[in-house]
Amino acid sequence: MMEDNEHLLQLFFNKAAQQQLKDEGFTERVMRQLPARKNWFGRLWTPFCIITFVILFVVFRGWKLLFIHLEGLLQSIAAQPFTSNMQMMLVVFFSLLIVGTCEVISRSTDSQF
Repeated sequence: MMEDNEHLLQLFFNKAAQQQLKDEGFTERVMRQLPARKNWFGRLWTPFCIITFVILFVVFRGWKLLFIHLEGLLQSIAAQPFTSNMQMMLVVFFSLLIVGTCEVISRSTDSQF
């Protein structure tokens, strides 16, 4: 039922997108007069943040902090009984399996339209 509704909506919007307004070229003239969008701030901001992160990671020896926290995480997991570790790993595994399956299904339905 829901797929039929989606299909009908797609047909409706495809037909609506193909319609042309009889405005004697007014829309095209207006679109040509609009200034071009310049996203220079976004193009500069992303590399700036990445470079800043790398510099701070090297200056503060981030790899040492990363290894310390990873070691503490592994020690805390190893200190727990085996059954709780297995339960935790099974929950994580099935959660990732469900999320991955939903992602594959959503991508396959998106590519059909």
